[in-house]
Amino acid sequence: MNVQFKKGVLELCVLSLLYKKDRYGYELVQKISNQIAISEGSVYPLLRRLTKEGYFTTYLKESTEGPSRKYYQLTLQGRERLDNLLQEWQEFTSGVNQLIKEGVGQ
Repeated sequence: MNVQFKKGVLELCVLSLLYKKDRYGYELVQKISNQIAISEGSVYPLLRRLTKEGYFTTYLKESTEGPSRKYYQLTLQGRERLDNLLQEWQEFTSGVNQLIKEGVGQ
């Protein structure tokens, strides 16, 4: 998949995955990697930026499989950001799909 496509939707994917459940970084990487080929190194800088911008809070939680894990929790501001991105995504994909349908008839 085109790298620019991935970069554009990664924030939306991360925010969406945190909507119902707090998750730790590696878990997010695995969930996204199951659907989209990404590098682990692309998610952590995004998590830091989104935390700094107030979309997440973080906390440490003990793990039975090693050291404590840093969990990310969506804030109210993060939920609002997700709502905005989802609306933009729906409008964008609807427009692109319409152009494809008009152009190649699919």
